[in-house]
Amino acid sequence: MFIDLKTLEMNGIEYTTDLSPLSAPVVLNGKKVKNRLAIQPMEGCDGTPAGAPGELTLRRYRRFAAGGAGLIWAEAISTVNEGRANPRQLMLKEDNIDDFRQITDAVHEKGAVIIAQLTHSGRWSRPVDRNAPIRATFNRKLDAKQELSDDYPIADDEYLRSLPERFARSTALAMKAGFDGVDVKACHLYLYSELLGAFERGGNYGGSYENRVRLLKDSVEAARSEINGGILASRLNMYDGEAGPWGVGENGEPDYTEPLKLITELEDMGVSLFNITMGTPYYNPHVNRPYNKGAYEPDEAPIKGVRRLLEGAALAQKAVKDAKVLATGFSYLKHVSANAAAAMISGGKAAFAGFGRMAFAYPEFANDIIERGKMSEGKCCVTCSLCTTIMRAGGYVGCPVRDKDGYLDELKKVMK
Repeated sequence: MFIDLKTLEMNGIEYTTDLSPLSAPVVLNGKKVKNRLAIQPMEGCDGTPAGAPGELTLRRYRRFAAGGAGLIWAEAISTVNEGRANPRQLMLKEDNIDDFRQITDAVHEKGAVIIAQLTHSGRWSRPVDRNAPIRATFNRKLDAKQELSDDYPIADDEYLRSLPERFARSTALAMKAGFDGVDVKACHLYLYSELLGAFERGGNYGGSYENRVRLLKDSVEAARSEINGGILASRLNMYDGEAGPWGVGENGEPDYTEPLKLITELEDMGVSLFNITMGTPYYNPHVNRPYNKGAYEPDEAPIKGVRRLLEGAALAQKAVKDAKVLATGFSYLKHVSANAAAAMISGGKAAFAGFGRMAFAYPEFANDIIERGKMSEGKCCVTCSLCTTIMRAGGYVGCPVRDKDGYLDELKKVMK
């Protein structure tokens, strides 16, 4: 789909031709972020089996750092081995802190701030070359997709109670490795996200609202105990779509009542930065990353999904007192995404604009926006989903369209 400013106007997405708001610095927990442009957590699946960054990992973050974004939200770092989403997912340990410091040093050298995303993959766990789901609750659609029988085990309360301590430990290691803060991740139907919608679960972590948010809150509190003045953040689903019940009303449309309640409670607990997202890439990827080409044809125009993501972020920013919200969904808008992002920032509807796939394809997008006053259409992500194709096939993930030297051969290999 061809997209220009007229497209934004016709689809109810605000924009401005004044991109200067994106250059404005902002202070987070005493740390100055040089601009309002952020890189989203995008997994490269290229760490070592032991969890350390690999050569491609380091290449990616050096490119991100040089690209000019003020905030880099590092990809998922597992807190437990059994919760890794792939056998090469990153995992902080005492003996690999210096390896991670190569990433944080590269980012700080360019004057950017970096967040460590701490995660447990839950039902999407694949720590070895086979799926090993740890599901939090029954979910008929996801269970069917994963071919899980009704008697497949549900993670018990005892196991869940052990996890906040692991988030505390990973937070301490992240701060030692030089990260500026951590994200207690609760999105995309990974373990903590799935629990938010665990209406059918019994025990201390299901049923009532208080039970469903318990593990996330306990882990936020555990992370706060080790944050040492750093930024406490959370990437949070506000709407599961048809993949789950969190943030979903009776007619399937968003009902943000509980998500907004949770956001305000987490702010009171010390979370000062929220990264708003929706859906899950494993079941309804068009909800969290609208695309031009993917594994299936969505039942809605992609730009409707962009608008929903931006509206969700705006509602979250309005709900908090002092916390900052990072909006997402911009990559689909290609070269006019900067115009939509600037309108969000100038209108007080978000503090940061986050770019995911765009950063794979066009890591220097921030420099071009700030120094040239525009993005290059010929460098933008074309939302073709080839990076996801590589990921699902178990390869090293990047953009084979714009970064041919890095990933065209990888695409050819997995396509065979």
